[in-house]
Amino acid sequence: MRRVLGIALAILLLGGVAAVAILGGGDPPPTAPKTVVKGVIGSEKSEYFRDPDVVKALADKGYTVKTETSGSWAMDQLALKEFDFAFPGSSEPAPEIEAAAGVKGAQTTKPFFSPLVVVARSDAAKILAGNGLAKMTGKNSGTLLMGPYLKAADEKRNWQQLSGSAAFAELTGTVFIKTTDPATSNSGALFLAATSNVANGNNVVSDQAGIDRTAPLMQKLISVQGALEPSTDDPFRAFISGSGEPLILAYESQVAALLRQKPETGAADNMVVLYPDTTVNSPHTFVPISEKAKELGSLLANDPKLRELAVRHGFRPQNGVPEFTAATAAHAAYLNPELTGIRQVSAPTVEILTALAACAKG
Repeated sequence: MRRVLGIALAILLLGGVAAVAILGGGDPPPTAPKTVVKGVIGSEKSEYFRDPDVVKALADKGYTVKTETSGSWAMDQLALKEFDFAFPGSSEPAPEIEAAAGVKGAQTTKPFFSPLVVVARSDAAKILAGNGLAKMTGKNSGTLLMGPYLKAADEKRNWQQLSGSAAFAELTGTVFIKTTDPATSNSGALFLAATSNVANGNNVVSDQAGIDRTAPLMQKLISVQGALEPSTDDPFRAFISGSGEPLILAYESQVAALLRQKPETGAADNMVVLYPDTTVNSPHTFVPISEKAKELGSLLANDPKLRELAVRHGFRPQNGVPEFTAATAAHAAYLNPELTGIRQVSAPTVEILTALAACAKG
């Protein structure tokens, strides 16, 4: 009997080993190693790269992406050899970044873009519209009329001088738009690009005469703000928390992401999105520095899943107006997907824009 039991036990053990082998038990096969890349990005893309779905989509394509943030116009001052790519908020800083990284002529990619908007408290937007500085297109959307607004800024008009403002005690002091530092931040620099265009007779500033002609107004737009933020992230967070200034410059992507991801917070109830009637678009430009990141920009631009996730974070993929419009249809009351009525202009050269920023900051 003992012999029979021993033979039966041996058979069971052998069967178990065979089953484990057949069913794939034991240690799982090693996964393919990921290409680890490190990049410096504008802060407006931080949440995109932190999104677990983006992390997974990139991992599925063989990438682990680590990022640090910097003002787009300050990236060329970094030790860029420590990074595999740079991803500023527009194309204008890209040549300087390429030169500083020693990769001049690199194959850059523009995966997505986002126009600048002015986010206003409802009361502030109402007063601007009532005084001819803005035009409302709905309860939560409108157009900032740059000519009249810049005239008011040049005259240093305050809220109390605007008709109807007496009903809103929180609107006090000089009327201004809170921007970022134009010397280091992309949004602040492009704000100067758009406003200088209007101040220069609707022409791109292209020489010293244009700088001299527009610099006094640029200084008024910036000096009134006091301390300048390095990115749009903090002013936008302050605004949606209920603090901060009544008018702030932001990317449309920040607004669209807020509307799509956090509609239950009520943060948008007292918000009006004003599209400046003259704007410089902001194509986020991927600059590969190392060979490891050479294909990543194209992946971000063309992979269907990553494009879908970019839209979820409020960005407009290149040639992606239908994608953006469909994804934001529930929030059309705030947005202008077709940029109807908006004049899109080119930015000055880096040298001119740098000089304008220096003049604006005094």
